[in-house]
Amino acid sequence: MTVVVFGGSGQIGRFLLPRLLARGEQVIAFSRDDQPPAEGIRWLRGHVADAPLPDGPVSAIISMGPLVGFDDWLGRVDLRSRPRVIATSSMSAQTKLDSELRSERELAQSLRDSEARLARICERNGCAWTVLRPTMIYGIGMDKSLTPIARRAMRTRVFPLLAGKGLRQPVHAEDIAQAIIAALDHREASGYVLPIGGGERLSVHDMFVRIRSSLPGWTLPIPIPLRALRVLRYMVHSVRGALSRFQVDLVADNSELERRLGVRPRPFQPDPTCWGYDKKS
Repeated sequence: MTVVVFGGSGQIGRFLLPRLLARGEQVIAFSRDDQPPAEGIRWLRGHVADAPLPDGPVSAIISMGPLVGFDDWLGRVDLRSRPRVIATSSMSAQTKLDSELRSERELAQSLRDSEARLARICERNGCAWTVLRPTMIYGIGMDKSLTPIARRAMRTRVFPLLAGKGLRQPVHAEDIAQAIIAALDHREASGYVLPIGGGERLSVHDMFVRIRSSLPGWTLPIPIPLRALRVLRYMVHSVRGALSRFQVDLVADNSELERRLGVRPRPFQPDPTCWGYDKKS
């Protein structure tokens, strides 16, 4: 049997593919860019919009790329082999639903629409399915939320320590990969959208303190008070959404994840490798 993977070259995929191979799975992975050959993995270049479903029985389809678009593909392919379908969405489907920015509210609704469509397609074809909703992801320097902050600080040697009492729950990409593997084996997770956050909740300020402490070089800490953030929020439209949530908790309830998959993500204790640096650098 074959496991089809979308997003295998991304940050979650870097941890997932070795686990699939260790299980003896035959893996066909799609990527928009050429990938180096790897034993046990057949890389195909293609976008989810036009990727073909390989010939022969498929045991599972795993998507770690954008959910919006994957649901369209899933509705077009032949699912007669009833593969297990596992996909990642985002906690933005919940946390941005009431955002003050229209674009963020539309994103949240589009994610929820795609989750619902995936469920309908799978149930119509007799496929077991699970959707994971991660909080902000980190792990190997490929994310677009925390790594840019760390790398900018290393370039400038200045680290803004933003104020904010809202709670955050960063989740390591490897823990999401572990949850995907668990979902392959646990039918108890079938038919569920499961939030997945890190094993620790901490304030925005404390999260930034830990990122700074994890960097391989020295940076000058510059405290940024809430008053300054409020001014910046109205002056710079591109960061208005993010700054509006600094006093708001953006967390996930892991209770169903732990109960159905037995997965307990790690606390937020980053090291230089989380931002793409060598520990010795």
